[in-house]
Amino acid sequence: MADPKGFLNHGREVAQTRPVGERVRDWNEVYVPGSLLPIISKQASRCMDCGIPFCHQGCPLGNLIPEWNDFAYREDWSAASERLHATNNFPEFTGRLCPAPCESACVLGINQPAVTIKNVEVSIIDKAWDANDVKPQAPERLSGKTVAVIGSGPAGLAAAQQLTRAGHTVAVYERADRIGGLLRYGIPEFKMEKRHINRRIEQMRAEGTKFRTGVEIGRDIDAAKLRKRYDAVVIAAGATISRDLPVPGRELNGIHFAMEYLPLANKVQEGDFVAPPITAEGKHVVVIGGGDTGADCVGTAHRQGAASVTQLEIMPRPGEERNANQPWPTFPMLYKVTSAHEEGGERVYSVSTTHFEGDEDGNVQFLHLTEVEFIDGKLTPKPGTERKIPAQLVTLAMGFTGTDRENGLVDQFSLELDERGNVARDGDFQTNVPGVFVAGDAGRGQSLIVWAIAEGRSAARGVDRFLTGASDLPSPIRPTDRSLMV
Repeated sequence: MADPKGFLNHGREVAQTRPVGERVRDWNEVYVPGSLLPIISKQASRCMDCGIPFCHQGCPLGNLIPEWNDFAYREDWSAASERLHATNNFPEFTGRLCPAPCESACVLGINQPAVTIKNVEVSIIDKAWDANDVKPQAPERLSGKTVAVIGSGPAGLAAAQQLTRAGHTVAVYERADRIGGLLRYGIPEFKMEKRHINRRIEQMRAEGTKFRTGVEIGRDIDAAKLRKRYDAVVIAAGATISRDLPVPGRELNGIHFAMEYLPLANKVQEGDFVAPPITAEGKHVVVIGGGDTGADCVGTAHRQGAASVTQLEIMPRPGEERNANQPWPTFPMLYKVTSAHEEGGERVYSVSTTHFEGDEDGNVQFLHLTEVEFIDGKLTPKPGTERKIPAQLVTLAMGFTGTDRENGLVDQFSLELDERGNVARDGDFQTNVPGVFVAGDAGRGQSLIVWAIAEGRSAARGVDRFLTGASDLPSPIRPTDRSLMV
């Protein structure tokens, strides 16, 4: 423990964000560049180096948080980076995008604001990149075994990097035109600039991983051919089927899934479009869904110049403190104000959409809603609360229901599904088909980026054992952990 009184001498300070009026005019990350390093040593000193570090349990990756906090306090950035990478392939992703369940489990958080674990993490990795400490780690020898990874989101990339470093020849297949999955086209630029993905891909290429974009397994390549070509397959295709809203008027123009809307905004930043085919400019925007994807839609609409932005959530507004049924060190459902919410708009809770109203040209103009309440455990409309709000662009951000079944991937591999509609697997992440493994949202269901990376690392160990009979690769997830949703 570097500073026994650190948590007494210093309060919690978090990353400084740029002024709202400035950041909504561009697509750069919302944080002030370089604002963390001057305070991060003091923040790291607040870590109490607990005898039982519950932050380890809170983090699905089992990050060695007290160790790299200590190194960050001493400003030994190289050692901090080494300990950080020991458990996490992509800390620059999680340091920006993870909701930090580790901080909810921080022992200091019992009666004080928790250690700024997430900010320390991103400071360490950004410093490592600036110092050229992040090097390719090519294997010393090749195993002669080949692996195909389907999907290049965080789970697929983590599995591919681990297997490449174990000496296997790995090819990643991505149906989009660029590598990154939802990191590339689901996460807005203002939350994570895509340069962070690009330099990791270059590292992985230098290590020997191959990438194939614009190839959809099940359509462009038959599953049987893929199995014949490779010794093992990892399916990390995500849970890409968006939950729909089957109410009258759903067919009107201007109502889109979030994953129809967000990727187009990102493609503008990639230079594919001058202006997005779907835009919020000058429109009254309604976002249905109160989670992180909904917040991404809110922030995107602000930057596109929306006339107004309203976010709807069917559940009641969460509290600002833990409920009794969500005690420390569990991850609580709390009222959260993201950077997108700081930028404006209205958030409406405990409401349900009844139908949409359009104009004579078939374009959505209004959304009709009613307030709802729990009666006998069921959400029930409240009589007399019906009203309509202007809506010229509606985005549906209500989560995802499972892996794509239409492209033939599930059927061609003859994969069994579990009771939730995810691809079933055993404790080694192997499906019912020998040599075919699954990791990430495709097997777990919609979850967090930190779970995706943990699943990719664990599936890589299962593949390595299958190919060689044993494995030295780490597995952060035990079989019993996979039922736990954070």
